[in-house]
Amino acid sequence: MSVSAELDRLLDALHQTLADGSTAALATLVRTRGSTFRRAGTAMLVHADGRVVCALSGGCPQRDIVHRARDVIRDERATLARYDPEHGLDVMMEMGCEGELEVLIEPLAAQLEHDWVARLRSWRGQRREGVLATAYSGPGGAILPHPRRLLWSGAVLHDALRDNLLREQLEACLQQPPARTTVVTLRGSEGPVGILLQPLSPRYRLLLIGSHGGAQALARVGLQLGWQVTVVDADSEALAGSEMPEAVHRLAAGPDALRKQLHADRYSAAVVMTHHLYRDIEYLNALADAPLAYLGALGSRQRAARMQQATGLDATRLRAPAGLDIGSETPQEIAVAVAAEIMAQMHRREGRALSAHDGPIHD
Repeated sequence: MSVSAELDRLLDALHQTLADGSTAALATLVRTRGSTFRRAGTAMLVHADGRVVCALSGGCPQRDIVHRARDVIRDERATLARYDPEHGLDVMMEMGCEGELEVLIEPLAAQLEHDWVARLRSWRGQRREGVLATAYSGPGGAILPHPRRLLWSGAVLHDALRDNLLREQLEACLQQPPARTTVVTLRGSEGPVGILLQPLSPRYRLLLIGSHGGAQALARVGLQLGWQVTVVDADSEALAGSEMPEAVHRLAAGPDALRKQLHADRYSAAVVMTHHLYRDIEYLNALADAPLAYLGALGSRQRAARMQQATGLDATRLRAPAGLDIGSETPQEIAVAVAAEIMAQMHRREGRALSAHDGPIHD
């Protein structure tokens, strides 16, 4: 579905809509080609009155998608909106994107059809990887009135396909999960079925070691990006007295305790910023073997060199001084620079200016 930072917000909105018995539609980018505003798999909830959750874009395509979604709500049948040389390309041309895309728009009217929402919300708390499979077209490419879903995470966790042959083929296909959202055609009991496969990953988790003003600024940026943020300090009184946002989890733990309590994964990042050199070194040693996607520390280049020497962590493992070189000085500016470097590392990017290369923005 949508990128991990948006997924929980979208699922909460879906859950509330279904709980209220409200009418709405879910619009999901199924395929994209060329320059488009979002990647395939991104989704938007459209209410009957035109309100949206997790907007796809601010331009013409979104307005057209919302208009079509209200028709889907009225008719209670899913549809596939195409924007290509034969279908509505002028909408994309107005934005100057000149890309092509397909959008699955489906009604959300019956809880029975959407038990996957509750199952997926529950599963998200386990911080596991998985795939959401949506069967949306049948023989001849006809769009199913109500798409059906299967949730997979090493095994089938939810199955609403109502087709044993299709489920067996899908399970075999998912033994090698796709790296990105894709569409496959598999054979069901009544013929070919088009299935959207959407890889799911945990929300990014940011671990901040230190609770001073700089950590507070970075915590706020992390929350705005949709990350789970935990702030650690060995001084429980300083931690309790820090002006952290309410959504931040606080953990009073020294280096040894942190090593025992830390449950890191490749979607986790840690930034050591106690402003005490030897304490920073102790925390870095505690984090050295953790399977973090990013490990950084604040400080001057001289201080960074001392930390690398003391811990044996080289520049490929320890990003110090942490952050991209954008001229940051204030705590807020430094927070932006560090968050940007974390994003680049998570997405396996170099953090260069987009104008400096001619490759795709969304690959």
